[in-house]
Amino acid sequence: MSLAHPVLPSAAVGASAYARVAAPADTRMGGGLPAGSHPGAAPPPGHVPGHAPGTLRQGAPVKPHARRPLPLRVGTRGSPLALWQTRTFLDLLLRFCPVLRNAKAFEEHVITTSGDRIQDKRLADIGGKGLFAKEIHEALLDGRIDFAVHSLKDLETELPPGIVLACTLKREDARDTLILGPNCPAVDAADPYAALPTGARIGTASLRRQAQLLHARPDLQVQMIRGNVGSRLAKLAAGEADATLLALAGLKRLEMADRASVVLDAEAMVPAAGQGIVGITVRAADEELHELLSGIEDRSARAVSRAERALLAALDGSCRTPIGGHARLLPNGELHLTGLVARPDGSFLLKRSIHGAAADAGRLGRELGEGLRADSPADIFIG
Repeated sequence: MSLAHPVLPSAAVGASAYARVAAPADTRMGGGLPAGSHPGAAPPPGHVPGHAPGTLRQGAPVKPHARRPLPLRVGTRGSPLALWQTRTFLDLLLRFCPVLRNAKAFEEHVITTSGDRIQDKRLADIGGKGLFAKEIHEALLDGRIDFAVHSLKDLETELPPGIVLACTLKREDARDTLILGPNCPAVDAADPYAALPTGARIGTASLRRQAQLLHARPDLQVQMIRGNVGSRLAKLAAGEADATLLALAGLKRLEMADRASVVLDAEAMVPAAGQGIVGITVRAADEELHELLSGIEDRSARAVSRAERALLAALDGSCRTPIGGHARLLPNGELHLTGLVARPDGSFLLKRSIHGAAADAGRLGRELGEGLRADSPADIFIG
């Protein structure tokens, strides 16, 4: 299913060199960007260091590119959060290259994934979180879309051959939140789990959240609740659980942060690797889109996501292994990474941290992951 999305106008960021280029009049039926105007150019001569991406000195030339047919097709899931992420990404591209704003340059393609269709089972029971990207990446490899927008935490560690993670956008708050139902007392931020009555039913499909909760409170009962943010909140309100946990990033993006009873410290409830980051995948051979996306990539998000995904790769757990990973940049510019491995029932939990130069993000992730794996029971990593 395809849905053309008219992106809302936004303030121009590009300077006169982009503005002087006439907007392309043709579409995919036979035209595209005129030679010399393609937005996929790497920062050209005259780029001002420290300025917003796409900001050029007056009169700076634009690197010529071959004609490329429009519209560029963007693959996305259809949930409200996925659509928010996709439209925010497109708005960033238009701010970087405003000549595309009136060119009908982008077209949304909403793709229903296996993870969306199957709602009555845990992802761990049907193949893992990569099921939120499987059909989208098939469309990318088939040429039905040009790039795809994902919640980075939903991307498998090893992408299919021919597909690369080309861009990461600025991270929203990566922490988890505890959301209490009407039968729970008021929460104390100093001890948020104290608001959960003995034997309380916690609705979540996340083994990572389940393991950390049960490690702290083995009396709790965990039951599976899946669905988008709105449906999970509705299930909580209907009494299907006494409490649930949701990512703060999604709540904030949907303007629902006030629904959180308390925000959990990232060291106490270690988030999922990539949580709060939007990632864009493209075909490995598509150099022009690589160049375009490099103009909007957030360097901090790139560094922390490299560390977290390297941690995942080193642990090489099964889809049934609870794993957490959270990296952040310190005021001195170094990178701090916390990793966690546990049993789903919380009977074993190992958490460690490491820090070092942000340029060594990949090495730090691998080193921490290898250490956690070496000191954890082997059965944790067996599917």
